[in-house]
Amino acid sequence: MSWRLEYTAAARRDLRNLDPPIAARVIQALERLAATGQGDVISLTNPEPGEDYRLRMGDWRVVFTRDTATETIIVARVRQRREVYRDR
Repeated sequence: MSWRLEYTAAARRDLRNLDPPIAARVIQALERLAATGQGDVISLTNPEPGEDYRLRMGDWRVVFTRDTATETIIVARVRQRREVYRDR
C-alpha cells in the first residue's frame, strides 16, 4: 500500500510556518501513513468538503481526505489541536 501525498496551498503554508523539527515530524508521520497506512487516524464526524480524516501527532493534527481512485492522500490543514477545529 503506497499512496501519493498531495498538499493544498493552506497545508503548505501551515508547514512553512511550523518550527523545522515539528514540520519534519509531521512530514515523517504523513510519509509513514502513505507508505504503510499506520498512524492515529480517525474519521471526522462532521467533515467539511475535502476533510474526511484527521491524523494525530501529539498536539498537532493533520486534516486530510483520501481519494481511493487515484490512491492519493490530500492534506488540507496542519494545525495545533486547539486551532484545527475552530474554522469548522
